[in-house]
Amino acid sequence: MSDSTSDSTSDFTESTDRQDAGRFPLLAPAELSAEQRSVYDAIAGPPRGNGPFTMVYDDGALAGPFNALLYSPAIGNAVQALGAELRFGGALDGRLRELVICAISADLDSAYEWYAHSRVAATVGIAEAELEHLGRGDVPPTVTAAERAALDFTRVLLHGTAVSDDVHAPVLSHFGHAGVAELSLLVGYYRMLAGLLAAGNVPAPRSEP
Repeated sequence: MSDSTSDSTSDFTESTDRQDAGRFPLLAPAELSAEQRSVYDAIAGPPRGNGPFTMVYDDGALAGPFNALLYSPAIGNAVQALGAELRFGGALDGRLRELVICAISADLDSAYEWYAHSRVAATVGIAEAELEHLGRGDVPPTVTAAERAALDFTRVLLHGTAVSDDVHAPVLSHFGHAGVAELSLLVGYYRMLAGLLAAGNVPAPRSEP
């Protein structure tokens, strides 16, 4: 990737006006230290940066939680690497993953997460009617038994202090121990991002793709 700002963002910016980022001032590429720039490039480039939602504003500043990660670049790099692995390297089916993320976003009222992942959801076979159910905090009646088990597990992880055998057993049956571990980490990761977004009062982009 080129060090030029125009080259580094041309493939994945959208026509979206720069806006208030909440409590974390937006950092332009020219302001970044070498360590911050390394995190920026990892976030803004493929495979994450060319997705269906705004990650980079027209002037090169990062949107959503990603701008905030630049303020703590060592930790921010570890966080973005985990997120990339969960989205692009995990074993869970893409539809299942996005059902879970949208359920988390709706439950935690996380505007940017819902904005972003409702758009990703449309690319992996999640229907608008299913998103409407998720947005209301319901389990869509069209999900499979495995998806329902994962959504029930997600809700318990978000609100409970323990996971009962009745909730754990179906998830284990459908996904095995590796799947239970990955699903738990997925929920924890997006809950963490929702917390960062809430702390920073970070909005979803104003403009639509």
